[in-house]
Amino acid sequence: MTVTNFELRLRVEDLHARYVHALDSGELERWPEFFTAEGRYRITTAENESRALPLPVLYAEGQAMLRDRIASLRHANIYEPQRYRHIVSGLLIEQEDAQTLRSTANFVCLRIMENGETVLYASGRYVDRITVPELRYDERVVICDSRRFDTLLAIPL
Repeated sequence: MTVTNFELRLRVEDLHARYVHALDSGELERWPEFFTAEGRYRITTAENESRALPLPVLYAEGQAMLRDRIASLRHANIYEPQRYRHIVSGLLIEQEDAQTLRSTANFVCLRIMENGETVLYASGRYVDRITVPELRYDERVVICDSRRFDTLLAIPL
């Protein structure tokens, strides 16, 4: 069933916008707050998704694992300083049941390096299961159009 409630649609758009703004502004510690306590995050490729291949590029389950991911980025991993700029569009929302929405949205992510070089880093779609009424991701699957990543995938998409 397609969601026609305009206020609910605006709230989902706001969730997606706050999510990418947190990533784009470097507020990575806020990232786990967008998920339920047991929320799952997975990055995969369109090729793997269409062939139902289980190996993700990145997988995390639960806020504790998401927080660990950010802690390792801040304190253990070594990667070239960079930041992202996301553009999200084409939002579709369906009501799964009284407590769950399904959302699909397209994204483009630009990567800006410390020297100012800007490249198209990733494109694809977000496929989400969102809990209602608190509007948090119970599952976020990031399906990238390309199977190639030209650098360590450090910052979440």
